[in-house]
Amino acid sequence: MKKSLVFAMAMALGVSATAFAANPFSDVPAGHWAYAAVAKLAAAGIVDGYPDGTYKGDRTMTRYEMAQIIAKALAKGAIGADDKLVSEFADELDNLGVRVAKLEKNADNVRVTGAVRLSYEQDGGGKFDGDDDKSASRLRTRLFFTGEVNDNWHYVAMLENNQYFQGQNENGEDDTDFQRAYLQGNIGVVNVTAGRFNAFYGDGNIFDDRADAIEVTVPFGDAHFRAAYGKMANSKDYTGTYGSKDAGDSIADKFWTAELGGTWGNFDLTASYLKADDVYQNDSVRNDDKIWTAQAVYHPGKFYLGAMYLKGDDDSLKGTAYPNGDDDGYVVKMGWAGAQEDKPGSWGLYTSYYDQGAPTVIAHTMNGPAWKFNDGDGFKGWMVGGNLTLAKNMVAYVEYYDLKGKESDDHGRTLWSELDITF
Repeated sequence: MKKSLVFAMAMALGVSATAFAANPFSDVPAGHWAYAAVAKLAAAGIVDGYPDGTYKGDRTMTRYEMAQIIAKALAKGAIGADDKLVSEFADELDNLGVRVAKLEKNADNVRVTGAVRLSYEQDGGGKFDGDDDKSASRLRTRLFFTGEVNDNWHYVAMLENNQYFQGQNENGEDDTDFQRAYLQGNIGVVNVTAGRFNAFYGDGNIFDDRADAIEVTVPFGDAHFRAAYGKMANSKDYTGTYGSKDAGDSIADKFWTAELGGTWGNFDLTASYLKADDVYQNDSVRNDDKIWTAQAVYHPGKFYLGAMYLKGDDDSLKGTAYPNGDDDGYVVKMGWAGAQEDKPGSWGLYTSYYDQGAPTVIAHTMNGPAWKFNDGDGFKGWMVGGNLTLAKNMVAYVEYYDLKGKESDDHGRTLWSELDITF
């Protein structure tokens, strides 16, 4: 047997150095250099000899025999499932029925993370007149499963549960959905996302929700080109309506988009085009929409200031209550720093002013009442908010929105608060 192997086994398997009774193997006498190590392993029940009472230490050990020793060490608690020996001999251990070996071998290939959001909103203004409930609270839990396919690709799935605490769901009703499933990776310098994922277009002023699509991004120097094709997969009742079941009617059908942008010094510059078919406006109107955008953001340090111009297609107003409404708009935003979930005590302040015609919005990213103006009215108004990291991976937000219709002047106001917990 190899001298280094015997001592290494005794040390790696964590066998204590207490004295033992006589060594049971006839070919390892008391004066042998390996006597103490072999005696310890035998006394711990980790190594067995042959039927004739010998150890045959000069015989080369097979991987299968080594796996048997590791399996016994695992069973007796001499080593843990995270030991390097377990990973090295995972296949042999799996053949022996030691399933923990297989699980540990793949543990690094599948990662589970989560995000919990507890939110409360209080609504008011003429747009909410007649609503039975002008407040809503929800606990949203998301579990993300990320599996490494190979060095270049991984698969992501998301399971979401919503618990509603007001309105028709006071009886404890909840829903759980398998909402995202997509592949993400790269082919050379081209980054690819394909499947059902969260799509974010026009800085969220156009769309921020689920889509069944393929999206590619090509970086070149300080710039990038992004393009996507697919279907907007969210329900028309998904955005902004808490406590109600999805109607199952998508807010839009097929779409495609292209974006060109980059960072030069302290400036981010972006231009984009998006075309979506059958965009939902109200219960009876669904029209195609085309939206162009141009945006510039200046960020010299912790402070940032940005503006976006949006131009929609007039056809999305036809048949609504406001056929002559604006088809363009702009958004101005400003902020200072921002809460970082890994830095307790970090904080940020931010504000935005919106002036968006109905054709420039499909599913807005805001927590405010933009969805109340989806009948062709469009909206304008402002929001102010702040966030604070209370403890590591615990961030609190408070936001206030005051919007009104561009054509109707009906107000919609929302005070929004949330606590985000990630793990």
